Amino acid sequence: MTTHPNCKINIGLQIVGRRADGYHELRTIFMPVHSMHDTLTIEPQPDGEDVVMTQQGIALDNAAADNLCVAAWRLMHSEYGIPPVAITLHKGIPFGAGLGGGSSDAAFTLKMLNAMFALGLDDATLSRHAAMIGADCPFFIYNRPAYATGTGDVLEPIGLSLDGYRVEVSIPEGEHVSTREAYAGVDCINIDHRPDLRQAALLPVESWRGVIENEFERTVLPAHPAIASLKQSFYDRGAVYASMTGSGAAVFAFFASF
Repeated sequence: MTTHPNCKINIGLQIVGRRADGYHELRTIFMPVHSMHDTLTIEPQPDGEDVVMTQQGIALDNAAADNLCVAAWRLMHSEYGIPPVAITLHKGIPFGAGLGGGSSDAAFTLKMLNAMFALGLDDATLSRHAAMIGADCPFFIYNRPAYATGTGDVLEPIGLSLDGYRVEVSIPEGEHVSTREAYAGVDCINIDHRPDLRQAALLPVESWRGVIENEFERTVLPAHPAIASLKQSFYDRGAVYASMTGSGAAVFAFFASF
């Protein structure tokens, strides 16, 4: 069985504060983008003793055994006793770019295993399992626009229509923003007023600039001028809205396609 886990972008990202558990409380809108994806193949391994993981494509900075796809299989093996499988992941989504590629891979693994072994789990159950793997993994179970709160794990469907626009996603060559760096910056930010993202997203996309903000940009862009330059280049090419996604370094832009 082969599928194509897609990436996501954040339309607006507000960091509300640090929680008692050390994580940050967020507000954001997740939107799936299918034009950038990985390729994930899972095959039964009836004579195997353990999962086999093969990584291809864009080189990752983790061992195959530490891939979130393996974590997803181990969770399903523990919960439902599914047998070993062979997983091949060809990476097309750059990692550490704010695009959620690893979370998408894990969520798609859960969905594939559910189908392969006829477990009959609904999306709500798969979502609870996904939350045990990563904060934004549940989003990829549903894989439709959602307003996210908590650590990104509390999802509310949102009627976001972007008909008439095309999205482009790009990453400055060689740029990487660590999660630690990004959050260290926002802890120092004092923001008095934040718009309701759910209401702001209902405005015409041309109105989003200056209203819908990724708050990580306030400290990441000055420290990474190549990311700021990429964002400006989208506007120079006629984008109606551009923003960094997640904690970076990827930037996306909407262009009117009519």
